[in-house]
Amino acid sequence: MTAYGDDVDFPIGYPSYLAPEVIAQGIFKTSDHVPSEKPLPSGPKSDVWSLGIILFELCVGRKLFQSLDISERLKFLLTLDCVDDTIIVLAEEHGCLDIIKELPETVIDLLKKCLTFHPSKRPTPDELMQDNVFSEVLPLYPPFIKPASLFSSSLRCADLTLPEDISQLCEDINSDYLAERSIEEVYYLWCLAGGDLEKELVNKEIIRSKPPICTLPNFLFEDGESFGQGRDRSSLLDDTTVTLSLCQLRNRLKDVGGEAFYPLLEDDQSNLPHSNSNNELSAAATLPLIIRERDTEYQLNRIILFDRLLKAYPYKKNQIWKEARVDIPPLMRGLTWAALLGVEGAIHAKYDAIDKDTPIPTDRQIEVDIPRCHQYDELLSSPEGHAKFRRVLKAWVVSHPDLVYWQGLDSLCAPFLYLNFNNEALAYACMSAFIPKYLYNFFLKDNSHVIQEYLTVFSQMIAFHDPELSNHLNEIGFIPDLYAIPWFLTMFTHVFPLHKIFHLWDTLLLGNSSFPFCIGVAILQQLRDRLLANGFNECILLFSDLPEIDIERCVRESINLFCWTPKSATYRQHAQPPKPTSDSSGVRSSTPYFPTECPDPPKTDLSRESIPLNDLKSEVSPRISAEDLIDLCELTVTGHFKTPTKKTKSSKPKLLVVDIRNSEDFVRGHISGSINIPFSTAFTAEGELTQGPYTAMLQSFKGKVIVIVGNVAKHTAVFAAHLVKMKYPRICILDGGINKIKPTGLLTVPSPQI
Repeated sequence: MTAYGDDVDFPIGYPSYLAPEVIAQGIFKTSDHVPSEKPLPSGPKSDVWSLGIILFELCVGRKLFQSLDISERLKFLLTLDCVDDTIIVLAEEHGCLDIIKELPETVIDLLKKCLTFHPSKRPTPDELMQDNVFSEVLPLYPPFIKPASLFSSSLRCADLTLPEDISQLCEDINSDYLAERSIEEVYYLWCLAGGDLEKELVNKEIIRSKPPICTLPNFLFEDGESFGQGRDRSSLLDDTTVTLSLCQLRNRLKDVGGEAFYPLLEDDQSNLPHSNSNNELSAAATLPLIIRERDTEYQLNRIILFDRLLKAYPYKKNQIWKEARVDIPPLMRGLTWAALLGVEGAIHAKYDAIDKDTPIPTDRQIEVDIPRCHQYDELLSSPEGHAKFRRVLKAWVVSHPDLVYWQGLDSLCAPFLYLNFNNEALAYACMSAFIPKYLYNFFLKDNSHVIQEYLTVFSQMIAFHDPELSNHLNEIGFIPDLYAIPWFLTMFTHVFPLHKIFHLWDTLLLGNSSFPFCIGVAILQQLRDRLLANGFNECILLFSDLPEIDIERCVRESINLFCWTPKSATYRQHAQPPKPTSDSSGVRSSTPYFPTECPDPPKTDLSRESIPLNDLKSEVSPRISAEDLIDLCELTVTGHFKTPTKKTKSSKPKLLVVDIRNSEDFVRGHISGSINIPFSTAFTAEGELTQGPYTAMLQSFKGKVIVIVGNVAKHTAVFAAHLVKMKYPRICILDGGINKIKPTGLLTVPSPQI
């Protein structure tokens, strides 16, 4: 709590109870918060000495050393090394030898063991428990078993036992359900219900404010020596215990029934996403997120529900996903993110095994970056925060020898460290799971090909969703390379404060690796009017100090954009390869946020093909796979081709297929429902659409997904670019052209007219 005494101006402990070795050490100050570098005399054996002094006082019925001043007490304790029997000397010093002689032999023996001068000969608490004096009472106390943590290799249910008499268990259940919750939960709810710790401490006069003028000395000498200043008591130890009243919280929760503390996880009667909540909570769930996060009753229900689900992780992984779509309670966010990222196994053993002390070349860059990373936050700007930052970042660098430290990795680490401040291993494990999923190969030594592909796909996403903005930004030369690299390299942690990142990432972690594109487009759309009205220099200035972004609106619009984006439109050859078996694919199949399955589907003959980066850059509109086209058109495939699971019609965007081959080829076979606008005659010299039989239909589909199909890749790209110039949104190209569809047997031939 005090960084081994570094953070306070007083010695820790009461002089009368300090063990001799602690007194001999004196106050030890260091320049850094690194516990391993310090000699630590204080420990369990020092506490055994203190216990011995307390037991001695209880036996003789008086406090020790009251007649001596502090320096005399310390000297006396150090001279006990020269005596044969500490107990007799202490008794004689305090005139209570008669009382000591009347004590049972077992108690005197226990006192002698506790007050052994040399710590090497003094027993540990564990050894002390084997003393005869405890033999009768020991069986009455069940042995302490440290509960298994959420992420460990040990069996969490190994020590679960039910009492033999179940009826007795029912009688023992305390009707004060709040008292059964952890201290962290109760304190969090107490704050939500209006509790203010600082105000309580001011009321008890533990925090005392002093007018600055009263801190001035009465007079000073020329050499700077001052007189007349009383010592500021606020910097000294105050061991007053303040009890925080729970009356306000209990009053707030008086209408919450006992069943709220024990929700049924298997009871799924309602179709609401928050099926474990009652009607009032269902109404609360429709309120804005910021209000829900401050509602005491709502948070109580969500915290208890998530606590139970997380205790059953990974068995309840599906339900955690389901509830996380509604919202994530801030108190449970750290563990919930870990569950969403699929963190498992003995994370502490793995983290402890990493060498975080040996100097490496990256150390200097880490030291430079940490003092600039989210330093408005008290936790992350503290010396302890800096030390934790250093260890987690170093652990990641050391454990990923194929990757390097890029500036921005510190920003990426910040949300995980903040949420798991007292669990570095979990912060490291989350970060290690997050980077391969969303930033695969971004931290290679030469990452230019990965970043360039990512930014090109982002440009295509801007053109797909907002062609007018895309045209303007391209005309003024304001390309994503100039502003979007810090967005994606840090997943927006470099541009948003932590409280916004939490809400953004709550949704990001429910999406796949292409969801960040939609966030980027949503940010641009919030700044749309200003971007369209300005030139290159003004846009650069605008992004150098990004204006306030409404993060709730950004999340809503990102989800909408994601729903309108065909899965394969964001295909990247440098994205993380899909895992051979995806056990979580069913988890998100019915999500209200994302109608697509979030894990990337396995590659088939109808999937997107990789193309050279220069070819990708030359195309304004994204390509989609034949697989996606078949799925979106709701066509039935014959033969050995398999399509992904169909989405419900309500969530499926309507689309139009525009076949730009000449009319002869079109008649020989085309996709059912497609229209034919031959490329050679499609546009006038001015770049306008030539009026033809299908022009009106094309215009009527403006705003829906339009897929351009042809047999010459260059023609389809030019045709799509023309439509984007004409401000047609949601234009995409069929990857591989009509030839990809031919083997499926889906092309239809019109019946000859008689």
